[in-house]
Amino acid sequence: MAILLVCTALAEPPHVSSAARLEVLEITGRTLQGNPLNDPVARRVAIFAPRETRAGQALPIVYYLPGFGASSEDFIADGERSWCAGLVQQLADHGLPLVVAVVDCRNRWGGSQYLNSSAQGNYTDYVCDEIVPTVEARFPLAPGPNRRIVAGHSSGGYGALMLAMARQKLFAGVVALSPDSDFKVTHRPAVERPEVQHVTPREVEAFTAPDAGAPRPTDEFVELILGLSAAYAPAERPGGIRWLYDKRGKFQPKVWQQWLEKDPLVLVRKHLDAFAADQRIYLDGAAHDEWGFNVSARKIFEVLRQRPSPVTFYEPPGGHGDHLPERLARGLTWILNRPPRAVPAP
Repeated sequence: MAILLVCTALAEPPHVSSAARLEVLEITGRTLQGNPLNDPVARRVAIFAPRETRAGQALPIVYYLPGFGASSEDFIADGERSWCAGLVQQLADHGLPLVVAVVDCRNRWGGSQYLNSSAQGNYTDYVCDEIVPTVEARFPLAPGPNRRIVAGHSSGGYGALMLAMARQKLFAGVVALSPDSDFKVTHRPAVERPEVQHVTPREVEAFTAPDAGAPRPTDEFVELILGLSAAYAPAERPGGIRWLYDKRGKFQPKVWQQWLEKDPLVLVRKHLDAFAADQRIYLDGAAHDEWGFNVSARKIFEVLRQRPSPVTFYEPPGGHGDHLPERLARGLTWILNRPPRAVPAP
């Protein structure tokens, strides 16, 4: 009931006076130096902390990974009017103070899926080895279990699952909102669209050239598939990708298999120890998710519920990107296992 009351409160748009304070940290990533797409090495992290936070006060920290095409820069531009600022302050007002750090892992294509790849750069390492320690040197992490959480929506939810699997000792909890998964069902129709099939390997090679004058796809959907390919199917040449179609337009099963090897559903089915027994895993998928990620998230839940890791699944109303503040609030209160102080419903 406490979670419901807080989520109801979050449905109201935040006022500036009730927003968390924003602090911006610039982090120059040594792990991104020399990245094959010549994307920026210096990135900014948007950090939202409750206004009443004392200097040096230790709090739970949430590393939030935005969806494809988004980054911390969007939150910085919105400042204290961003939904994240309102969420952090309202959670604090209701008895659950925490810090949210929003990261920037965009690349030439719009998103890196937060993975290390020779086709794009080492974004897992950037988040885990550079952003986390830099943020926590400024904002101390509270002692106790479940205090460092990785969370995200869509491609960010995918990244949250993958980072939590790759760095089990680093992240005690994961909140994955409509995460990319079950590629055979959700991604295969996308890569079989005509505009993708008609792109030739020669065009892909031109698009992935390292120089700043490289041509860009005119179709935004093709650009999305190029970005996913850079994350899932890097070629031997730095910056190069293995395209899903040959010069005759024939689908390449071996390349598709590379995609499947990065599918969270495949990974949890294949590896009993994909998550540590003490990691808490919150999954959700909107009832009318346009990508079908509610169905795929439930499949991951059905696998994980047979294992020791604490896991839950929630299907909120709405579409893929609807009601994100309420969904994130619900996930965080579950992960922290400490529902906020109940307040009267408005």
